[in-house]
Amino acid sequence: MGSGEGKQGKGLVKGWAQRYLNLGFVAGFLLVLLTYIVVTQQFAITSPDAAPTMTPHRKQAISTPGAVETGTPEARGEDKAETKPVDASSGDETPKEEEQQQPQDAEPEWKKPEDTVATEEEPPKRDDAAAEPLDNGKVVCTTEGPFSDTCDVFGDVRTNGTAHTVTLVPVTQTESREWKIQPYTRRGMSGISEVTVTQLDSTSADSPAPACTVTHRVPGIVFALGGLTGNYFHDFSDALVPLFVASRRYGGEVQLLASNIQPWWLGKYEAVVRRLSKYDVVDLDHDDQIRCFPSVTVGLRMHKEFDIVPELVPGGAPLSMVDFTAFLRETYTLPRAAPISLMKDISPPEDQEKRKPRLMLLHRGHYRKFVNVPEIVKAAEKAGFEVSIADPRFDVKVEELARSVNSFDVLLGVHGAGLTNAVFMPTGAVVIQVVPYGNLEHMAKVDFGDPVADMGLRYLEYSITAEESTLLEMLGPDHPVIKDPESVHRSGWDKVAEYYLGKQDVRVDVERFAPTLALAIEHLRQK
Repeated sequence: MGSGEGKQGKGLVKGWAQRYLNLGFVAGFLLVLLTYIVVTQQFAITSPDAAPTMTPHRKQAISTPGAVETGTPEARGEDKAETKPVDASSGDETPKEEEQQQPQDAEPEWKKPEDTVATEEEPPKRDDAAAEPLDNGKVVCTTEGPFSDTCDVFGDVRTNGTAHTVTLVPVTQTESREWKIQPYTRRGMSGISEVTVTQLDSTSADSPAPACTVTHRVPGIVFALGGLTGNYFHDFSDALVPLFVASRRYGGEVQLLASNIQPWWLGKYEAVVRRLSKYDVVDLDHDDQIRCFPSVTVGLRMHKEFDIVPELVPGGAPLSMVDFTAFLRETYTLPRAAPISLMKDISPPEDQEKRKPRLMLLHRGHYRKFVNVPEIVKAAEKAGFEVSIADPRFDVKVEELARSVNSFDVLLGVHGAGLTNAVFMPTGAVVIQVVPYGNLEHMAKVDFGDPVADMGLRYLEYSITAEESTLLEMLGPDHPVIKDPESVHRSGWDKVAEYYLGKQDVRVDVERFAPTLALAIEHLRQK
């Protein structure tokens, strides 16, 4: 029976007082037992190892901060106010504010995060008591790269979006440390808020950790939009390529948290982002949840301009630009993985005459544009190409542009964002970059020459002379911009950009250009 019976002696007194005392012991035992059962069940509910409570799916591109708790109207799918992204252009300019507004009919089907555990009860002050293994975790920060600062945080990691903090909660006493990370790929970019990464010194009452309101079973990646995104080249160089490198190893099982979120950008590249993460992107700046993760990467690391260095890819499985372009072909269901073959021994002469390689000529509508397009087209046709002139509209959808570019064998354009479309070309295709006058060869090689070669494409470069530049007509042969480009470079980037990038157009000498076109044909014959 109760614990009082275990204390009965040989001289048991049979009076009424003893009987009532025994009943008191029994009642006390039952009360203790009931208390134990209640506490045990409560611990099972709030333990980090508890079975996840799944929340319904909703169509959205951005996770609404308050919509993750079980039992709320949002969790039941009753909230219909959702962020709807808009398609943006593939041009060189950042969309204006009014162009970033979201249309009411653009509603992508995004998954609601299924990896979260949301509780209605107030979580305990310490919810890491049952964590296994008992590991203090670690913070590994890289601040010495040429472009980016990043931190990888492993262990009991908690994010507070509105406070812009990422906190590592240790199990035992450790050293307190703090890092400031700007989660954009280019350090020092204006308009990008810093995220404070903190390693607490202990989990004692004197140093409390923020209590979890949402627990994720997948890693998190904190990154920032804005900056130079909105320029087509920088959309890829500063965001999509680094995001691919950081997230691809997780196979979609990763939660993205974006600071300075741009709904139009997520709409434009919705197909790519959806393949990198199965879950809605969290608007970090307005996220009032304390989210707990097994690990969080703060910031995206850019290896090179518009390129990947396989040896620097995290996770032990090297990625390259060949992997990135293959990923894009899969994402946009592009049909061609290889260009036309002009090898003479695989088809009869009459078929070869009918099957001409296709050349896309990128015709810019503003500075650094071709001013003698008809002559260039005629020269390319004489070399054996079927030529199409492309001037992508501001509002063209990436899916449409990708499919169009993929149908060509050669991409030809003056140095500029349009050459970014090389990512959609079939492997082995040819890219011809026309480099404006003014000693811009190094920049052209870094921005497009090296990346294009790393994509598995054939890269050709044609540098124009002063006679092929409209600057000669504008300024005359004795102007330093024409006579001494190096002096312009020494005067600073502003002058370089003003004249060689901002005031110059190109009149290609088609006779001088003919060998480059012939070499492109020869590359396709070797394929």
